[in-house]
Amino acid sequence: MNLIKLAGLFLLLYSTSVLAIEPFTIKDIRVEGVQRTEPGTVFSYLPVKVGDVMDDQHATASLHALFATGFFKDIELRMEDGVLIVVVKERPTVASVEITGVKEFPKQQLIDNLKYVGLAEGRIFDKSALEKSENELKRQYIARGKYSVVVKTVVKDLERNRVAVSFNVEEGGSSKIRRINIVGNQVYSEKELIGVMQLTTPGWFTFFTKNDQYSKQKLSADMESLRSYYMNSGYMDFNIESTQVSISPDKKDIYITLNISEGEKYTVSDVKVAGTQAVLTHDEILKLINLHPGDVFSRDAVTESTRKISERLGEEGYAFANVNAAPDVDKEKHQVAFTFVVDPMQRAYIRRINITGNDKTRDEVIRREFRQMESGWFSTSKIKKSKQRVDKLDYFSEVNLDTSPVPGTSDQMDVNMKVTEKTTGSFQIGAGYSSLEKVTLMGGITQANVFGTGNVLSTQVNTSRFNQVYSVNYTNPYYTDDGISRGFNFYKRRTDTTMLAIMSQYTSDTYGAGVSYGIPINDDEMFHLGVSLEQTTIGLTPYSPPQFTSYINTFGPTNKNEIGNIGWSRDTRDSAIYTTSGTIQRSFIEFSIPSSDQRYYKWTYQNQWFHGLTRNLTLMTNGDVGIAGGYGGMPLPFFKNFYAGGVGSVRGYDPNTLGPRDMYGFSMGGNKRLVGNVELMFPMPGMEKDPSVRLSAFVDGGEIIGSGGQTPGTDGMRYSSGIALTWFSPAGPLKLSWARPLNNQPQDNIQPLQFTLGSMF
Repeated sequence: MNLIKLAGLFLLLYSTSVLAIEPFTIKDIRVEGVQRTEPGTVFSYLPVKVGDVMDDQHATASLHALFATGFFKDIELRMEDGVLIVVVKERPTVASVEITGVKEFPKQQLIDNLKYVGLAEGRIFDKSALEKSENELKRQYIARGKYSVVVKTVVKDLERNRVAVSFNVEEGGSSKIRRINIVGNQVYSEKELIGVMQLTTPGWFTFFTKNDQYSKQKLSADMESLRSYYMNSGYMDFNIESTQVSISPDKKDIYITLNISEGEKYTVSDVKVAGTQAVLTHDEILKLINLHPGDVFSRDAVTESTRKISERLGEEGYAFANVNAAPDVDKEKHQVAFTFVVDPMQRAYIRRINITGNDKTRDEVIRREFRQMESGWFSTSKIKKSKQRVDKLDYFSEVNLDTSPVPGTSDQMDVNMKVTEKTTGSFQIGAGYSSLEKVTLMGGITQANVFGTGNVLSTQVNTSRFNQVYSVNYTNPYYTDDGISRGFNFYKRRTDTTMLAIMSQYTSDTYGAGVSYGIPINDDEMFHLGVSLEQTTIGLTPYSPPQFTSYINTFGPTNKNEIGNIGWSRDTRDSAIYTTSGTIQRSFIEFSIPSSDQRYYKWTYQNQWFHGLTRNLTLMTNGDVGIAGGYGGMPLPFFKNFYAGGVGSVRGYDPNTLGPRDMYGFSMGGNKRLVGNVELMFPMPGMEKDPSVRLSAFVDGGEIIGSGGQTPGTDGMRYSSGIALTWFSPAGPLKLSWARPLNNQPQDNIQPLQFTLGSMF
């Protein structure tokens, strides 16, 4: 028997010089030592087969091929009576991966990350993958500023050629930035430049923002912020010469030094336009350019100008237009002239609109909101409007839209929309706390996208002590193909203010049903019409004010009304998910038809305005006006009065408590309402990229005026200020506010903390 034992790198490298086997013809091949690997797998990798002649060259090739699979840690080739015997020793498999001592990250997240470097349960154990795994764990912690992290690895052999791998992590403390030095600055102070950067030294908010922990990505972003800061101020030669990042021996403190060269300040000497005038004239293009001779050079102004020109050409269908601002720099005079070279290229049209991610919502529900049509000319504004309208459906937590050229063509594009559906069924609860009424609650159930059709079905069940509501509403937003909506409403309301110690005493039971229509005027405006039938029965108590008693004695406790509704609304918000610009306007009038038992009108107008001050700051103002009265010699029914106070009007005051009061000190409401709000919204520190969480600071003001003049001590506006949190949580939208009244009077009812929560199902 001849024995050829080939194992290890030495024999692999030098086999041709140390082996000299006598060639033989292979009569059969046998595999020994396999436990998990199938013999057929070994046969498939061998470069020889039965009938081949085995020699030194084929033996070396066979070893190379089998070792290259990574399945084996030792291989022997034997020959016995013409039979080639392949004896292998398999590498062990990973039975388990365990990480202990982890607090900074979810443990499963780290285990999942190790899969990408080759270490996971069920895989073949590889020492190189083990080393990569240690480095990957350290990298994750270093990215969080924990430079003192220690990772200890233990590999335990198990039965059946398996191993258990465990990592013990000692996280250590986070390294903090103790000092940021900027060298070479003369125009701006070091403090001002550091204020432009995201990285900073420890402060009040860095516990939340983590901006006092060094990150290479954050430093790169800060360097770009500094570059933009200078180049938008005219310093087009600005340059960051070098950066040095050092860490103290105990790995607790980090020091950053930036060496910069400011250069000279440049002004714009001339602005020209070159290129074809087939689509836009030079004068039209010049009006879109934000730079003028004599202006200080600004990189943002150049970028914004090219964007405006490209979008304007996009409006005409020129999706592939090339717009370049070519500078001509005069370094002696520190001036720069720009020539905007405009090439519209070929006009493009939309071949196909692709929608993905809508597993529940029907395609047609999304497509009917599109204003960019297939086979139509490309239009920047129509594509933007299409995204806004799908966004405003409020069926999706995320709406992304992009365009892509069609391969092989020069005049076709596809529109690709990807949506992330959210649960559109919800139940809402609202709550507040006051010293008088303790906790107050309300609730309702809504399905805003029934079976993916876009129709809305909602039921409200409110069983609070003073305001019980049972209602069912159904709305089809596309009752007709051109966007006319139709809705039905059935309701039962019971108001029992005798359960409150803040409102005038009476009870009312109302039954009603109605139908309403919405008629679109354009993409942003809609006209509303509706009619309903309503019956109301009023009950009084010995503590009811004389005005209420007089009204019931005159018109009786039960009345029936045919009520008409006419309204107009306009919505130009950029997004319903994360609004930063645009307006919402609503104007409605409710009136009883002359054949009714009562004759009254009630007009309301609301205007909300959103304006982005910066990338992260949004200013919102809200105005809400209401006027009501009777006609035909009849007064306004007291149960149709306006009220204010609480969430949705003037936070910090008990709901419905502002304005006139009766002889017992209870709130009566009034026939005129005025509410105003100013709110500055900004991201939660440390969560700037998460639009689901926003903080705000606000000032509210409001007033209710009665038809007979104000009760002494209750007249005048009431103001409050405070902070609020809005969070689209996994449990639903949460709104929490804390407000402090600014000019409350002794008879006012105060409620500092208020919140509403909607939970998804």
